[in-house]
Amino acid sequence: MRKELENIFLAALNQNQQKLLRICSVYAKDAEDTKDLFQEVLINIWQSMPNFEAKSSIGTWMFRITLNVCLRFRTKYIKKQNRFINMDSVIIANIRADERSNEQNEQLTNLRSCIKKLNEADKAVIALYLEELPYKEISNIMGLTENHIAVKVKRIKTKLLNCINKTL
Repeated sequence: MRKELENIFLAALNQNQQKLLRICSVYAKDAEDTKDLFQEVLINIWQSMPNFEAKSSIGTWMFRITLNVCLRFRTKYIKKQNRFINMDSVIIANIRADERSNEQNEQLTNLRSCIKKLNEADKAVIALYLEELPYKEISNIMGLTENHIAVKVKRIKTKLLNCINKTL
């Protein structure tokens, strides 16, 4: 049984690792915190594997655990530091850093800065959206209706666009 769980865990991790890591980076203040948070996520997922009931895809289930761990981390961090978390290490574009132009790097920096200003629920929605998850899966993870997610994404995009235009 343990070997079967380990195989399922490793296969799901292989498929979702980069996405989970990027979501962690949204809630971490730097690259080191991202790694620590990701490690905490993996521990939580592994410990929860025996409880996985396959009511959703394993990826959706992993995203839900990741968000819960990240939100707990954020709460602890705010209590400890009494300030917001920086997102200096967030990776959004699929373009490798060494292949991006200076303009693209500046655009990503502006986007990261604007994402930092969002409330926690909006950060979670946009992080999942940027991972190209369908609205249905985001709604399962967030516990909201698909229509509510679509409306939130549209509003968040408007907020981000307004924020980016202010920085230009």
